[in-house]
Amino acid sequence: MRAEIYHRTIVSLLVLLLGLPVAATLAYSFATRWGATVLPDGFTLSWYVQLWQDQRFLAAFFRSLVVGFGTLAIGTVVVVPAAFVVFYRFPALDKVMGILSLVPFAVPPVVSSVGLLHLYSDGPLPLVGTPWILVGCDLAIVLPFLYRAQANALGAINLRDLMDAAHILGAGTARAFLMVVFPLLRKGLMASLFLSFSLLLGEFVFANILVGTRYETLQVYLYNVRQVSGHFTSAAVMSYFFFTLVLTWLAARLGR
Repeated sequence: MRAEIYHRTIVSLLVLLLGLPVAATLAYSFATRWGATVLPDGFTLSWYVQLWQDQRFLAAFFRSLVVGFGTLAIGTVVVVPAAFVVFYRFPALDKVMGILSLVPFAVPPVVSSVGLLHLYSDGPLPLVGTPWILVGCDLAIVLPFLYRAQANALGAINLRDLMDAAHILGAGTARAFLMVVFPLLRKGLMASLFLSFSLLLGEFVFANILVGTRYETLQVYLYNVRQVSGHFTSAAVMSYFFFTLVLTWLAARLGR
């Protein structure tokens, strides 16, 4: 009984610690004025109305969606077939691929951004200030999540026997992959895509250094309008938070 009370207390304190800042930000986003008093003077929806009528915010949000969806589309086309080839033809390379996929985390984003800034600011590929350099950087960020999700799914099935059975029935390797193997990877792929997209929406360092206001994304927009109004910024943060929360919920549902 004491152990149960102790565990409930710890969990309750953890929930309170994590939820209190979110609740305070939510209340501040609805407050008309909140100064030296414990509670706001009143509540209003005007900050959210002003936010969602701001064309700059809508444009930044749309750009973030374009970069995120573009990154995940390219990542899916590249990573899923690569993981299949590794597990079907070269299973010994799985450990090497796992290590290579973690290389982007070994270099801090600020250091990578400075190097990319010097490399692609001019020359034959002047990509700085364009969404293409963001897609490349974001692809390196989500690569470990996409590959590991597919590797876990491929490791959980009897891949070689499934492919041999499909070959015996007359299917080629490409058709066997699309018709037999890929449906088994779909749930894990969708879950990893949603989680990766939530991560990409919060990416700031690469977007701010390599692109900035030339292709303003959501996080750069939040940084630039932080001095406009605390209530307005809180409304923007909570809108981003609830959108990410919905994506996380969808990922959890698909993960089951």
